[in-house]
Amino acid sequence: MANSLYRQLGSSNRANPMLQRIMEFKKGISGDPQQIVQNMISSGKISQTQVNQYAQQASEIYKQLKDFM
Repeated sequence: MANSLYRQLGSSNRANPMLQRIMEFKKGISGDPQQIVQNMISSGKISQTQVNQYAQQASEIYKQLKDFM
């Protein structure tokens, strides 16, 4: 039985729009991600608190995707 995330993302064989957008985003990133984030913190574009919140959200998503695969 598929989990709820799998059902939300779609279980068909055709490409999923959400996954396509993630792959497009990934292709557009170049350089060291940690350095990019550090530069954004240093320049005031984001705060360390925001980075921590996003890291927590990413961790939760990763756990769900790990179960999905």
